[in-house]
Amino acid sequence: MASSLAVEFHDQKLPARGTLVFFLGKKKQFGQRLQKLDERSNGHISRAVKQSSFDAERGKCIEILSPARLDFSRILLVGLGGKLSNEDLQWTKLGGKLSDLLKDGSRDGIAIIPENGEKTGKDEEFSPRNIAALAGGLVLKQYEFDRYKVKSKGKTPDKKNRISSIGFYCRNPKESKRIFQSREGVRAGTFLARDLVNEPANILGPVEFALRMRDMEKFGIEVNILDETEMAARGMNALLAVGQGSKRESRLVVMHWKGNPQTQNRPVAIVGKGVCFDSGGISIKPSAGMEDMKGDMAGAACVAGLMHSLAVRKSSANVVGVIGLAENMPDGNAQRPGDIVTSMSGQTIEVINTDAEGRLVLADALTYTIQSWKPGLVIDLATLTGAILVALGKEYAGLFSNNERLAARLVKAGEKTGEKLWRMPLGKKYDKLIDSRIADMKNSGGRLAGSTTAAQFLQRYVGNIPWAHLDIAGTAMASPKNDVNSSWGSGFGVHLLDEYISSNHE
Repeated sequence: MASSLAVEFHDQKLPARGTLVFFLGKKKQFGQRLQKLDERSNGHISRAVKQSSFDAERGKCIEILSPARLDFSRILLVGLGGKLSNEDLQWTKLGGKLSDLLKDGSRDGIAIIPENGEKTGKDEEFSPRNIAALAGGLVLKQYEFDRYKVKSKGKTPDKKNRISSIGFYCRNPKESKRIFQSREGVRAGTFLARDLVNEPANILGPVEFALRMRDMEKFGIEVNILDETEMAARGMNALLAVGQGSKRESRLVVMHWKGNPQTQNRPVAIVGKGVCFDSGGISIKPSAGMEDMKGDMAGAACVAGLMHSLAVRKSSANVVGVIGLAENMPDGNAQRPGDIVTSMSGQTIEVINTDAEGRLVLADALTYTIQSWKPGLVIDLATLTGAILVALGKEYAGLFSNNERLAARLVKAGEKTGEKLWRMPLGKKYDKLIDSRIADMKNSGGRLAGSTTAAQFLQRYVGNIPWAHLDIAGTAMASPKNDVNSSWGSGFGVHLLDEYISSNHE
């Protein structure tokens, strides 16, 4: 759920009480305002630093409670480590670490004083841009999904230890605030994606997901929802086959952001897999860990978060987001291994494994997107294969592409945002592994190279259009905690694609 933390920016006059946060570099020299407080405390702060084992490593801290001769409840001295570059990512990560240090909150307020007693270069280390990134990382790490945490005798979550507001006391508060607010879109989009992934499947099915996308209209996004009758009329039999074993109907949602209505350029298309719960169907998954399959719609969640971000920040790009939504359940009406379905493209698919369902959803979603919108390029995201976790673990998402320039730009965006991608191979020999004896293709190439054969399947539906496929199974759900996220659903891909669009299509 979106953080309720209020972030304010003030001039350098400090508050009278509360928690103060200062920063120390490797030499542990005090900045001007910390030096004055140390003098007022008769050297109490500097003695605490000297007597501790504090080495000013980045993100580590000393906590001084009720410092002598001062009215403040506590002072935190946070290590900066070596010199930080002016890259947003480093400052964002430091903000996330700072959030952890402040998690107990303060009834009297928290004041962060961005200054460093060590001059490390010509540029001011705590520039408005760096302060804004610091604040942004702090807000991102504050996210909690606590909607269903209800006290046994009450009806609201326990929020007594949650931080309510933080003030940054800096040299240029107006500029810091302007930059911080300009990045609100990507934070809000990330929170939306996290919310969607964290929701239980009994609450968020395909129809409910689609209806939530209607909220995008208030931001100026055109939203069109196709129901099963409309999808059947278009021949989307692959997508519909995935959901036919569920009592919950499937949906296709199209979101269009016209950031530059005057341009003749073809739109950027982003397509997401939205399997709201994946039991595996007739090829049912093992019960252990199956509850995680509520997050099998993380690709669709990323598309939703991205579109929200673009609209909030008034992106000048033209982007269409398409999400295919279904629930994959075992039932007397479910598709069977051995079935053959005809996709919207006219290509036939032999269903070898009903648990290889995401590629069926994407096949029709990609075909619809390319035929209806004639995009300049298309990027799809999906928690598509467990094989990508075997290959890359949870540190990188897999990147497959038929276009060198698109792939390089996506990798660069991932390096800048910290949502890292690793290029994976495609090739004719891999493609042969999904040839079927009785249909145009089969939906599983077997155990070997599972992520690549899944990508080869998708490539058959994009033709020569520049295309990239991001397999985010290891990074979007059940992902490891990191500097800016402690949530089960990470919102992976929102910042990455927002950065890619900002740098290449605006």
